[in-house]
Amino acid sequence: MRKHIEWIHTCGFLLTLVTAAAVAIQAPVDALSRFMVVIVAFVAAISGCYSIGYIRQEFETEHFAQVRLFYALFHLFVATMLLAVTTDNLGLMWVAIEGTTLATVFLVNLHNNATGLEAAYKYLIISSVGIALAFLGTVLMYYAAAGQAAEIGLSWTALIGIASRLNPAVVKLAFAFVLIGYGTKAGLAPMHTWLPDAHSEAPAPISALMSGVLLNVGLYALMRFKAVADIAAGSEFTSAWLVRFGLLSLGIAAAFLISQRNYKRMLAYSSVEHTGLVVLGLGFGGYWGLLGALLHMLNHALSKSMLFIVSGNILLKYETADVRNVRGLLKAAPWTGALFLCGMFALIGMPPFGLFISEFLIFRAGFAAHFTPSAVIGISLLVLIFAGMLAAMNQMLYGEAGDVRRGDPIRWELSPLLINIVVLIGLGLTLPNAVREFFGNILKILGVMA
Repeated sequence: MRKHIEWIHTCGFLLTLVTAAAVAIQAPVDALSRFMVVIVAFVAAISGCYSIGYIRQEFETEHFAQVRLFYALFHLFVATMLLAVTTDNLGLMWVAIEGTTLATVFLVNLHNNATGLEAAYKYLIISSVGIALAFLGTVLMYYAAAGQAAEIGLSWTALIGIASRLNPAVVKLAFAFVLIGYGTKAGLAPMHTWLPDAHSEAPAPISALMSGVLLNVGLYALMRFKAVADIAAGSEFTSAWLVRFGLLSLGIAAAFLISQRNYKRMLAYSSVEHTGLVVLGLGFGGYWGLLGALLHMLNHALSKSMLFIVSGNILLKYETADVRNVRGLLKAAPWTGALFLCGMFALIGMPPFGLFISEFLIFRAGFAAHFTPSAVIGISLLVLIFAGMLAAMNQMLYGEAGDVRRGDPIRWELSPLLINIVVLIGLGLTLPNAVREFFGNILKILGVMA
């Protein structure tokens, strides 16, 4: 029975990947949706592949109920995210993003222990409050549109068409609710408090999906509303608030990452940092700001999903998430250690990985748009984060391993992560014309011309 479920699971994530490729090629949706579909499907595929070996080691035969629940909710989670990024209706997008919460809250407490229950409860309460605020923002946007034409409804395409005729005061209020609401889902500070607990308690494949993709879905929703608000109320309003929340997220992340003792929580707070960087790019605006933000979403999805998957191997081998108790990773598990090293170098923005380029573009846009103080503060906070994460990485990779399980707990399921590394290096070295044109199409949708 367990092998049958694993076989169905494998067919499921492979079918999702093939379908996403077809969507990306045939384009039944716009370029921004295609971009998100590819990210969701790819991260789902590598997480789904790894989950087979991970769940085998995490749950024995007597825990078959948890195994069945994991695979069912895994695919429900992926389906809700795909629905959120492909629908043209802002109301249906809200329903789908609410569905991601319901799908993942049980996965956060899959191990059925006290810390998992606390994390799931916090995640459910904070996310529900956030999504309720996003609902108010959606209703206000509908109210602003209904005042112009009753048949407009919640179609994003229709809203963009009449955005210049919307009431600026109502749109500003709608965007404020949306920023708090979907910002909660994206892990923006100070609404981020659910994220470290939920990401650190969830099984590694789910953490990879939550941090690598779910946060991007929240940012995607925010970008859709920002495009309308920029036309209706002016980009100065949205930029000011996005830059403030971006810097606050970087500051909170720096405070917790400078001496973090738990490597799963370290990766979670790093997600707060990178969400802040994306929002900074959106706030700085212009061609380079939005291009940097989009590239950073892709780069972060690739690097963070890889690191959370590798963290699952580390947890299986050392049976602890404490940085101080993980030593000699490169010697004790060379394959896992090498992937962790590459992933950490990518995550902290070392060249030649893509995050270095996307961060460079974001701060270039900040200086060009005369957000100089904000750009300087952001770079200073990145230096602190760099130092804290580098220190933790060094502690874990080197030294004597002590009494740990020999060899890598899971090996062949990690092989798809080589694709992550190749793409991250490729995006750090070059941006092919076809890729540049594709991102140019996304920027036109968001109201920015090359």
